[in-house]
Amino acid sequence: MEGMTPPHGHGGGGLPGAATTVLVLLVAAGGYLCAVRRAKRRNAVRGWNSWRSVSFLTGLALLGIALLPPLGHTAHTDFRAHMAQHMLVGMYAPLALALAAPLTLALRALPADRARQATAVLHSPPARVLSHPAVALLLSTGTLALLYFTPLYDTAMVHPAGSRLLHTHFLLSGYLFAHVMAGPDPAPHRAGVPVRLVYLGIAIAFHALVAQAMYGGFFVQIHAPVVQVQQGAEIMYYGGDVAELLLAVALVATWRPERRVRVWGKAERRGPDAAAAPYRAR
Repeated sequence: MEGMTPPHGHGGGGLPGAATTVLVLLVAAGGYLCAVRRAKRRNAVRGWNSWRSVSFLTGLALLGIALLPPLGHTAHTDFRAHMAQHMLVGMYAPLALALAAPLTLALRALPADRARQATAVLHSPPARVLSHPAVALLLSTGTLALLYFTPLYDTAMVHPAGSRLLHTHFLLSGYLFAHVMAGPDPAPHRAGVPVRLVYLGIAIAFHALVAQAMYGGFFVQIHAPVVQVQQGAEIMYYGGDVAELLLAVALVATWRPERRVRVWGKAERRGPDAAAAPYRAR
């Protein structure tokens, strides 16, 4: 990586891309708020926690900061900006979105038959595999070594589609990890808190290991000036610590297993809304 100039050949923060990003974020915000309104109409007795809505809009705002200029443009030419973008897209925004309980909201807003179908999907074998902490850890944190210790990062940065796929992977895998670790949304096969804390500890250690290897230049295949790579490693090290601390706090704060078991027992005996009942937002 010594003294090399970033090979990035495109400016992903151009006007058309920025306009599309703004449109997608606005549609997501509007869809969530419309679902809140519908859920309140369908569940007149039970409201929707306004902090969930604030959390969702905060997550979208963090995505906007990461993907729009100036950071969204600079991330293609400066590794430090890329790492800041990675922290926002892959860790901070997913946590805010997960805490907004979008799946619970969907179950409350959907018609009863659709809610039952969605609940069946959540209990399916693929969902059970994805909800395992090891899988979420591998997809979110484990891929960092593949990205930064192989030519994958430089290849992705050269091609516009590559950076978009990278952002999509960061967001979805980060959301999955936050959901599995601390999300208030339905996860019928979610591991117990002690197990999740162990996997969170592994994630913290792995993040630190990757950041330290990057700072020292060990195994790193990133074509960028050394100072940028080292400062990017510092952003990963300290920014990752803060994000994982917030995730640990959220894990403890959202842990209410006894209440979920009681509500699930009632759900089997309730009417057309029974499918969504186990996952009422608190």
